[in-house]
Amino acid sequence: MAKSAALEIALPRPFAWAEQPARYKVWYGGRGGGKSWGVARLLLAKAYRRKLRILCTREYQNSIADSVHRLLTDQIQMIGLDRYFKVTRDSIKSSYGSEFLFKGIHHNIHEIKSLEGIDICWVEEAQRVPEESWQVLIPTIRKEGSEIWITFNPDEADHPTYARFISHPPPNARVVKVNYPDNPWLPATLREELVYCRTVDFDAYRHIWEGEPRARSQAEAFGGKWTIEAFDAPADARFYFGADWGFSQDPTVLVRCFIQDRKLFIDYEAFGVGVDIDETPALFRSVPGAEKWPIKADSARPETISAMRRAGFNIQAARKWPGSVEDGIAHLRGYEKIVVHERCKHTIDAMKLYRYKTDKITGDVLPILLHDYSHVPDALRYALDGMIKRGGDGPVTMRVAAL
Repeated sequence: MAKSAALEIALPRPFAWAEQPARYKVWYGGRGGGKSWGVARLLLAKAYRRKLRILCTREYQNSIADSVHRLLTDQIQMIGLDRYFKVTRDSIKSSYGSEFLFKGIHHNIHEIKSLEGIDICWVEEAQRVPEESWQVLIPTIRKEGSEIWITFNPDEADHPTYARFISHPPPNARVVKVNYPDNPWLPATLREELVYCRTVDFDAYRHIWEGEPRARSQAEAFGGKWTIEAFDAPADARFYFGADWGFSQDPTVLVRCFIQDRKLFIDYEAFGVGVDIDETPALFRSVPGAEKWPIKADSARPETISAMRRAGFNIQAARKWPGSVEDGIAHLRGYEKIVVHERCKHTIDAMKLYRYKTDKITGDVLPILLHDYSHVPDALRYALDGMIKRGGDGPVTMRVAAL
């Protein structure tokens, strides 16, 4: 099929240099910078002009829904390239012969090692890629002139991805930081979230929105107890739903979780700031099964619970007692692992940033939980109402050992 002589696409400024050759092209930074959009548009423009074999990968990809397939499909439509690309359920091909492949590293490493002729490998959400995966993936992309494109939001400074590409970048690497001011299409919803975050916790704002690595801290309420994965709920899962209500600028939250093999899995969330009562039913319906399964909610808002019952939800107040917050945290830490699905962005933030107060002078961790980022943990505690025991079912003093 004949192609037009030129293609014009809009890109954030940090992508202007991308046509220059480099073995590694790295875009990193905070949320809302448009990194994935920019890379998707660049790759589509390249595939439109000439024949390429492009591998799109991430650490965990249990299904095509976990990949960037949907993002690329949406961008094809947005920049008007529908007639030049054929999109199927698990592949994308251009009329010029380009092909996009989608593989998860963790479960397909041997299959990836056998791939030949990869021109560009895009590693999305690379903050989750461990060193052993990098050691296998990099030599796999071996075609002369091939490139590895990397996008990620930093986690800790000592994480292998940050250490390998930011702290000590390899030769022939182009590394650019991309943050929300670089994104001309930043949604108003995200702007509201970052302003709220900057107001309540500036350190968290710098990590989430400005892409600064966070330091590990003994003050983290869930430190060492949780991980991020892509997974599917078993067909016979017994789901638990918990809701925390927004007050003023605080968010309204609904989480869905299930228990399997002494592990707690969190697979869906709903999160909104400034959500009115009449908007809450629609927010909750975005979580699968919310109208079918029982929901336990914060008892502080009986009028909201009543309104949600009238809207058709099976919802009731969770129990509270003096020390119920600490007992709930002890219960949550009693699971072998808390596994958060990678689509639950706010739950991930809460797991990272919900913490105990520290003494500003001595640095000691105090037995006082801070309110910031408490909304998702509170919703989880309510979801598990009935299983959390008074007095705790685990060592309540474990986070005070630093005193």
